[in-house]
Amino acid sequence: MTTTTSAQRDVVPFRDAVRAWFVISLQTFGGPAGQIAVMQRHLVDERRWIGQRRFLHALNYCMLLPGPEAQQLAIYVGWLLNGLRGGLVAGTLFVLPGMVALLALSAIYVGFGDTTVVTALFAGLAPAVVAIVAQAVWRVGSRALTSRLLIGFAVVAFLALAVFGIPFPIVIALAALAGWALHRWRPQSITSGGHGGGSGGPEPLISDDALHHDRPSARRTMKILMVGLVAWFVPVALVAALTGVGSVYTQQGLFFSGTAVVTFGGAYAVLAFVAQRAVEHYAWLSAGDMVRGLALAETTPGPLIMVVQFVAFLGAFHHPGPLDPWVAGVVASLLTTWVTFVPCFLFILLGAPYVERLRGNHALSAALTGITAAVVGVIANLGLYFAVHTLFGGTTTITTGPLHLQVPEWETVRWVPVAVAIIAGVLIFKAKWSVLRVLGVCAGLGLAAGLAGLPGV
Repeated sequence: MTTTTSAQRDVVPFRDAVRAWFVISLQTFGGPAGQIAVMQRHLVDERRWIGQRRFLHALNYCMLLPGPEAQQLAIYVGWLLNGLRGGLVAGTLFVLPGMVALLALSAIYVGFGDTTVVTALFAGLAPAVVAIVAQAVWRVGSRALTSRLLIGFAVVAFLALAVFGIPFPIVIALAALAGWALHRWRPQSITSGGHGGGSGGPEPLISDDALHHDRPSARRTMKILMVGLVAWFVPVALVAALTGVGSVYTQQGLFFSGTAVVTFGGAYAVLAFVAQRAVEHYAWLSAGDMVRGLALAETTPGPLIMVVQFVAFLGAFHHPGPLDPWVAGVVASLLTTWVTFVPCFLFILLGAPYVERLRGNHALSAALTGITAAVVGVIANLGLYFAVHTLFGGTTTITTGPLHLQVPEWETVRWVPVAVAIIAGVLIFKAKWSVLRVLGVCAGLGLAAGLAGLPGV
């Protein structure tokens, strides 16, 4: 019995697996598509530890969940290869390099963000983000909006957020409900895309039957659920007890715990909601800070949702309470990272034994299709938000009845960021440059403009 269990737990030598996940973690640039491609190359094509069919099977499940799908896929495959410890190591290593890098960049930004050189660099990076988000709208839209009905989902979601100020979670919930309802009453009107399935790819060295698996049971489910919830919320409760329920640390712990369970469709989908609450409600940072934080997150490995770490660092640094501001920033940054990614482990380890049942649930797939279509409108709203606050010096909020619209003051247009955004758009859409190359060029343009003393930098 012991030998069998050990064999299931370590399908590949654990040391080899740790080394592989570390190598993968250093190459996870370029968003979820690039991150999934890195795992495909290392795990399916080169090492042949898992077959193409099984890899896509795992990815389909991760697509159903809130949170960064690429990191969840790493947890899932790590669990298949080395059991519980394999999933924990794979998921942790996936985010660790990005967490360390962004923590350092957050400290540098707070310490030196007002200098001429740093300000000029960000003057180039922020407009590039506008073009990058526009590319995300195009990429997601080209895959998700396969019919006029789904285009309608995206348009309605965009208007609900940008024009009427309806909260993001409500928009996502209504999109899921609409997708489910259409599947029930008009099944042919809505179909799920997802990742297709043929086997393809090289033959794996390890058969599917040899991969780790647990039989679903109520006992296992309750054990993982209880341990996961304790790990998730005990740090938040501890912070609340030590600093008070109204402290910035408790607010961030609860807020980012909530966003962790509504992050459907990738980081871009939830960032407009995060930006709105962090900037306008909690005043943790400015809209300009938010755009620059996203630019920094784009330059680091790991999931883009890691930008919440930057938000938390600045929020706690500006409202440290009894702590030293630098200590406050680090504490808030680590707490936010914890509550953002612990749910990913919980979702995968809890649901993995039920994957086959979930994949066969057509109603659930239809709800996901509705969410995915609405996410296109959500990301478009994020692009609008960043464009307004990057390309213009001032905005005006129009509130009349249900209308809640933020419009730019056209006389405050900033021509240098506009020019950099246009150049970034050309490089991304026409020249097909990578995100890192575009960010490097735009940072150089911003630096040159700043040193030349051009207005708007």
